Amino acid sequence: MIDYDFRPKTYFDGTGTAVLLAKLLYPESQWGEEISIYTNVIDGKYHYEAVDFYGNEIKLIPSKTKNTLSLQELILMIETMETKPENALGNIELTVSGIPEAVSNVYPELEKYFFEKRKYYGLI
Repeated sequence: MIDYDFRPKTYFDGTGTAVLLAKLLYPESQWGEEISIYTNVIDGKYHYEAVDFYGNEIKLIPSKTKNTLSLQELILMIETMETKPENALGNIELTVSGIPEAVSNVYPELEKYFFEKRKYYGLI
């Protein structure tokens, strides 16, 4: 059973200023799009950023927090990513509406959650 309340104590191990929280692969998109979600700390708050190959502006909710995210909060962040249609490149709107394959060193059960969701919808 997935522990949706799991919340890491910190994202950082002292080796860098930014951490990759999750890598999302959308295999059903035309080019197998990837989106990476990073965090860093500014003024004592975690700031989140989503990055894709095209440099699209991807809105994350929340964009910053005082504490680390729970697994449930991260899943909600991923599932509610938005882009501005007028600035979108590479068909990003269609990509973020899909169900990704996910990998995370910080949230080990994230991969299982999206695997089960993809399986439920017949994508596996």
